[in-house]
Amino acid sequence: MKTKKCFLLLALVGSLSVLAGCSEQTSTPTVSEQASSPSVPAVDGTKFLLTTEPEGANDVIKVREDAGDGDDVVIVGRIGGSAKPWVEGRAAFSIVDESLKACSDIEGDNCPIPWDYCCETSRLPTATALVKVVDEGGVLVKADARELLSVKELSTVVVKGKAQRDDAGNLTVLASGVFVKKM
Repeated sequence: MKTKKCFLLLALVGSLSVLAGCSEQTSTPTVSEQASSPSVPAVDGTKFLLTTEPEGANDVIKVREDAGDGDDVVIVGRIGGSAKPWVEGRAAFSIVDESLKACSDIEGDNCPIPWDYCCETSRLPTATALVKVVDEGGVLVKADARELLSVKELSTVVVKGKAQRDDAGNLTVLASGVFVKKM
C-alpha cells in the first residue's frame, strides 16, 4: 500500500512538472521586444566605429611604456592574447602588439586557437592592453564587442581613447572610437 501511494505521488509531481514546462513561453522575442527589454540592450555600434584611421597610432608595447594615467592615446594591435580575449556581454577585449606572431602567422603551425599567442607567452605580459569601449559618460558599453564593432579574434584595430593605469602597470584604454583595420 505504501509503495502505491509513493508511486501515485511521484506520478502526480511528474505530471505537474510536465504541465508547467508546457505552459512556459518558448517563442523568441521580436526585435522591438529585445530593444525594450532591460536584459538585452540595443546599442548602435556605429557611433564607436571610426570611418578613417586615426593618425599617430603607436604599438601596444610603446603605449605601455610611455602612456601615463589619463593620457590621450592612439594604439594599434590585434585582438587576442588568450583563448577568450573578450569580456562576455561587454564591449571590452584585449589586444596584442603587432610584433608578436599569432600561431597562424607561423608556417606549418596548425594551432586551433592562434589568437592565444601560445608561441609568444613569455612576451605577452608586456605586449597586451585591455580595450574598453565607453560611452560619453565613461561607462563601459553593455554590448558584446564582436557584435558592436563587427570584429573577431585577430582583427587589427586602431583605438583612440584615454590610458588608464593600475598599480601593477597594466594598461587599459578607455576607447572613444575604434577603427577596424583588418579582419
